[in-house]
Amino acid sequence: MLVGIDGSRASSDQKTGTENYSLSLISALIDSDRQNKYEIYLRKDVDFGVGSHDNISKKIISLPRLWTQLGLALEVALRPPELLFIPAHTLPVLRRQDMKTVVTIHDLGYEFLPEYHKFPQKFYLNKSTVYAAKKASHLIAVSEATKQDLVTKLGVDPAKITVVYEGFDSKNYKPSSNEAIEAVKQKFGLSSYLLFVGTIQPRKNLENLLRAYAKVCRKIDCDIVLSGKRGWLDGKIMELPKELGIGDKVKFLGYTTSEELPALYSGAKAFVYPSLFEGFGIPILEAFACHTPVLTSNISSMPEVAKDSALLVDPYDIDSIGECIIQIISNDVLRNQLIKRGKDRVQYFSWDKCAEETIKVFEKVYNQ
Repeated sequence: MLVGIDGSRASSDQKTGTENYSLSLISALIDSDRQNKYEIYLRKDVDFGVGSHDNISKKIISLPRLWTQLGLALEVALRPPELLFIPAHTLPVLRRQDMKTVVTIHDLGYEFLPEYHKFPQKFYLNKSTVYAAKKASHLIAVSEATKQDLVTKLGVDPAKITVVYEGFDSKNYKPSSNEAIEAVKQKFGLSSYLLFVGTIQPRKNLENLLRAYAKVCRKIDCDIVLSGKRGWLDGKIMELPKELGIGDKVKFLGYTTSEELPALYSGAKAFVYPSLFEGFGIPILEAFACHTPVLTSNISSMPEVAKDSALLVDPYDIDSIGECIIQIISNDVLRNQLIKRGKDRVQYFSWDKCAEETIKVFEKVYNQ
């Protein structure tokens, strides 16, 4: 079977959720599968870190705009693969109707939190996801929560959806040495701190997190560190610490690299992630792998990923978030339980496992 893969997101310089998913899954696919052939379509060349193999080829499509709907569409029309895999939402509209397609849907955030998605991104996400859900041969959902959303919100037949959990970079995310932790603390001027990792935007619930922290920060003697690039509607979040009188205790680090993050996780007293909506939530796994206790939301996909290995909280209840912050900082028995459970839970996830299950989806669709 010749599988064509949209690798456009893997070439992004500053990778977040879907970009990391694309890079990590494609790397695992080409490293583990010697039976099928792969044609990877890219905006620019990418080193997938797994060497060269006879069954792998790359095609650079140099088009600054409308890359999917013009560049990729033309390439697969002229030289069609037997199956086209799109790792994130957007299926070419103009394509051969006999070509089988598999599309990964990460979440339907625009449906649940439309006010936190800007135009035209919200419009594009809506239309492209709805189109892919209707027209793709098969869908991969990254969680049972996302599968259920596809069924209830878009009316997709459950038989058309396979849940394949994401993985995490187990080679990079593990407990850091004391020297590495001290080095990253010195670099960013940190002492004792709580950590959040993700884009600075409203759907991550950072306003409620900061308001909860402001209520309890004097009791825990611990700063709060937010690591991630700035997103849409971030202005109020950036100004809120000063408004709450905690400007000296809140640190925005901006985008941090995958080399810095393991030490940031490892040095944190706890990882706090009370997001309002997630398709999956890889940072939860990264914190587990670094032996850091996790506080996260009791809604969306987060309980599914964390199970009983994290302290789950109502993300809309500021007082409850604050109380849970105090617990996770001060209760050593609870902290040790969460660390142990997180170490066990994270073993369930890997990119190799994700690749293996994704290949099974390819074969199922190809043989239908």
